[in-house]
Amino acid sequence: MAPSSVHTPPATAAGSGGIFSPPHLAATLTFAVVMFLTGFAALAVVPTLPTAARDLDGVSLFPVVAGCFVAAGLFGGVLGGHWADRSGARRPLALGMVLSVLTLLVSASSGSVWQLAAGRFVDGLAAGLVAVSVTTAVGQCYPEHLRPRMLALLSAGWVLPSLLGPPLAGLVVQWWSWRAVFYGLAALTALPAVALVLVLRRAPGTAPGTAPGAASRVAEVPAERPPLMVAALLSLGAALGQYGASAWDPRHLAAVAAGVILLVVLAPRLLPRGTWRGARGLPVTVLLRGLTSGTYFAVEALVPLMLITERRVAAVVVGAAFTASAVLWAAASWVQGRVLPHIARHRLVTAGALVMAAAVALAAAGCSGGLPPVTAAAAMPLSAVGMGLLDPCVTVLSLKHSPPHRQGHTTSALQTNMNLGQVVVLALASAVLNACLAAGAGPLPGYRAAFALLLLPPLLVALLAVRARGD
Repeated sequence: MAPSSVHTPPATAAGSGGIFSPPHLAATLTFAVVMFLTGFAALAVVPTLPTAARDLDGVSLFPVVAGCFVAAGLFGGVLGGHWADRSGARRPLALGMVLSVLTLLVSASSGSVWQLAAGRFVDGLAAGLVAVSVTTAVGQCYPEHLRPRMLALLSAGWVLPSLLGPPLAGLVVQWWSWRAVFYGLAALTALPAVALVLVLRRAPGTAPGTAPGAASRVAEVPAERPPLMVAALLSLGAALGQYGASAWDPRHLAAVAAGVILLVVLAPRLLPRGTWRGARGLPVTVLLRGLTSGTYFAVEALVPLMLITERRVAAVVVGAAFTASAVLWAAASWVQGRVLPHIARHRLVTAGALVMAAAVALAAAGCSGGLPPVTAAAAMPLSAVGMGLLDPCVTVLSLKHSPPHRQGHTTSALQTNMNLGQVVVLALASAVLNACLAAGAGPLPGYRAAFALLLLPPLLVALLAVRARGD
């Protein structure tokens, strides 16, 4: 779709100023607060999970703990996208914020790894609602030329949480308990979440910062019936796949088979036609989101697990790696939005994918006992640089290829395939790891083989990025 064919409401026309101009100020501040809260919780929780799984005797089920979050995000993304198209982004955003508080309490009181997985499932539902609602609202509230800056600002909103969240979580885990991290985050986010819900209720049915006329036009667009049953079954298939990848026996293999069948049959119904074959335009942007997010998610899951369980690295060091990742992601996102706006978006996607491939190679090298653990830890921030360069570009290209009244559907598809990519890539990498362990190869060679597999998705993205070009 040519840039001139993208319709923008009068209140968000090109001449309305920047993201902090009066027409956009309320939306910009609201989205920044939401990203700060969700970023702080996410960045503090993720580095805590390997220690929690170890203490709950659930290291072999760690893919399930991580995968439940992603599986629920599939359903949350579909629900949030259709809800946002039908009545604006406010209500799904408010529900997501409330659920994010509840899930922290469920996880904090975990008596088994299965309760921890249940807490992560609820958290994934909340994250899907919030992510799709915010991205949809960006498309509804801002003209095309402001979207890269707004997406860069949202990434920058993770900087302070990234500086404080992971190191503090690591110190609390090391000196006190991983449960204290969850309880503390619940207390920290409860009051702001309630305040945000009250603010959002003042003008229900419209996205924050959207002009009344624009809101009525969004509401007038007939919304399709949301495929919630399909999304729920797809989430079940994703969860089964993660469970099945945790061991090699008939029960787990049966779970893998059931999960694969559900994914293959149902996933195409939630994605643009031609997504899995990388058709030009919108379909390939959705595919790129799945491949890159899957690689990054697997790196952030397996590298800390390997460092903590095999190389005996302190939790605070892993937290520092998460901090560096978030800061460098935000920095790279700022660079693509403000320093490199003249470079075609698809070229930045290629560059980011090659950086991610180099990061995965570094993680594989760090599995050697002869190299210091920092070698593998450095793969996390390097991978984040690649994601910071390419991820906002994929979003901008997807919105460019989407008509205005279908932007909620588009962001829902992006979220769905992002979660699918995370589930499938992590499951495949975990299966390779567990197969090596079952064959007696040892943990570190198993991790090395898993990281070798993770080289394939970013290299494929580098080859396919040209198909997403927006001209």
